[in-house]
Amino acid sequence: MQNQTRIVIENVLPQLDGGIYPIKRIVNQIVVVTADVFSDGHDVIECCVKFKHQDDKKWQEVRMVPKVNDEWEATFKVEKQGCYTYFVEGWVDYALNWQHGTERKIQDNQYVKSELLEGAEYVSAIKDLANASEKEYLETVANYFVNESDYDKAIQEALSPKLHKIFKKYPILFLENKSLELEVYVDREKALFSTWYEFFPRSASQEEGKHGTFKDCEKLLPRVARMGFDTLYFPPIHPIGEVNRKGKNNATNAEYGDVGSPWGIGSQYGGHKSIHPELGTIDDFKSLVKTAKKLGIEVAMDYALQAAPDHPYVKDFPQWFKWRPDGTVQYAENPPKKYQDIQPIYFESSDWKNLWQELLDVALYWIEECDIKIFRVDNPHTKPFFFWGWLISEIKKKHPDVLFLAEAFTRPKIMNELAKQGFSQSYTYFTWRNTKSELIEYVTELTQSEQKEFYRPNFWPNTPDINPLALQNGNESIHLQKYFLAATLSSSVGIYGPVFEYQISAPMAPGKEEYLDSEKYEFVKWDWKKQNKITTLITRINSIRKIQISLQQTNNIVFCETNNDQVLAYYKFDDENKNKTFMVVSLNAFHTIQATVKIPNELLIELPLKITDLITDNKYIWNKEFNFVELSPDLPFHLFNIE
Repeated sequence: MQNQTRIVIENVLPQLDGGIYPIKRIVNQIVVVTADVFSDGHDVIECCVKFKHQDDKKWQEVRMVPKVNDEWEATFKVEKQGCYTYFVEGWVDYALNWQHGTERKIQDNQYVKSELLEGAEYVSAIKDLANASEKEYLETVANYFVNESDYDKAIQEALSPKLHKIFKKYPILFLENKSLELEVYVDREKALFSTWYEFFPRSASQEEGKHGTFKDCEKLLPRVARMGFDTLYFPPIHPIGEVNRKGKNNATNAEYGDVGSPWGIGSQYGGHKSIHPELGTIDDFKSLVKTAKKLGIEVAMDYALQAAPDHPYVKDFPQWFKWRPDGTVQYAENPPKKYQDIQPIYFESSDWKNLWQELLDVALYWIEECDIKIFRVDNPHTKPFFFWGWLISEIKKKHPDVLFLAEAFTRPKIMNELAKQGFSQSYTYFTWRNTKSELIEYVTELTQSEQKEFYRPNFWPNTPDINPLALQNGNESIHLQKYFLAATLSSSVGIYGPVFEYQISAPMAPGKEEYLDSEKYEFVKWDWKKQNKITTLITRINSIRKIQISLQQTNNIVFCETNNDQVLAYYKFDDENKNKTFMVVSLNAFHTIQATVKIPNELLIELPLKITDLITDNKYIWNKEFNFVELSPDLPFHLFNIE
């Protein structure tokens, strides 16, 4: 390929897969762009990042500054939701090159009259681009350059910072080169910072043996708000299939009165656009959503693309399911788990366009009818990646505030691909990371690798599907530790309650991660008024998260050295480095332990450090590089604010 430009632009970052996918930010975050930019020879080069929002007509520009080894860097802020495009542009700057060469000759006491005449041409070339005062100055300089009687003034102006600044302001681009255009998608703040609480609405009743309703749920909203949660997620609220309905503890055959799994969606009462009649009406649900919003809570719905055998889809659109020779549909499986009450949708159907449109219409129905702006998507990794890319982009064209949480616990590349396709947040492996080395390795991967540009983690210590071994029959301390880690390592956190805060963690069988008497298959009467140390400390931690900006992001984190493998220490800071928090956590749920903690190098210059434990309000002064801590199972962590 013939190209006359002398500029080479390589390794433009951040970008994903050669620019196929956009990186992610939230409103008012910055994008740090780096690139290797160079040319042949020794001429002065300049480069910039140009960027614009999808609704803007004109490009904005920010100059790049040289780092080392021909690497350049620039930053720009994304101030609106939607898609931004950016690219790197570079050029040989002949005017600056002239000034640099002339300066060296003048310093060598050479006579530069010819060079000054050349400089007059560069000055004249930009004169019409300048403002009035600059134009007047340039005309004076040009006269100096061409009049030999003004030689002394001419060489003084040739070296002047003022002329340098004007040359830099008005570059003449000649044989410039451009990188590929790249994109960044900008979400609202909640895509990065959110605090989730999940409970089963059918367990909201205060009467023994009575199915909960949305009106019962509405009465629980003040509890959720007091604990500091801003997102309330419900498992599916649709009619539950009666054919092949599951019994208690995942029994294959349901007994009379068994309520089944909410994920077995669809029955004679309707499908994905219907509400389970025992929960209430569509108006009851709208009232719940509206009341929650007044309390600062958004209701998140479960978006589960599957059907019970008696879902209306099965009769009305049989082509959307894969039928076997014996006239049955293979039920869903995730070995060793079996879901006889669920039929997977056949995405390879020849009627796929109508199928996709219907599934889009389902999401749009809840968005436009009930003002739902958050979906937790069930098992997205079992549906085509490009379907998700299409669906999410179609929804965001019309409703950019809508967010999607990917509930996919599977292989890393698959989880990454879902995030690249547009999922706003993703579940993670945090649930199974327990040791100091495991936690450091995993969080470092999330925050320091390419994942930081597109994968927004949401840390959940438990879910209805996952009763992790670390929590099974666990004491109060392990529950406190797990929530603290989740809420301070990640800017988004969630728990399945009240199972978590009430320490309900008995397994169905030894070594199994299923809950005994799981709410997936029955409803439970909870004592929703019960308060304990876990609820108190969750409330305290959540209130701190709302104030400390450093905890409202994930990537700015530094792990700190300790002399005890059961003590984890880390330091977080906001993008402007104004808010700083320092966390120390015991990973031993049974014994009091001691350690010395090393202050990160970034903070050594600030010694002595005045710190306040935001949990206890105790104040300390750390005036040494290594500092002593003691942590007990009663309160296994410190959360320090650094003044």
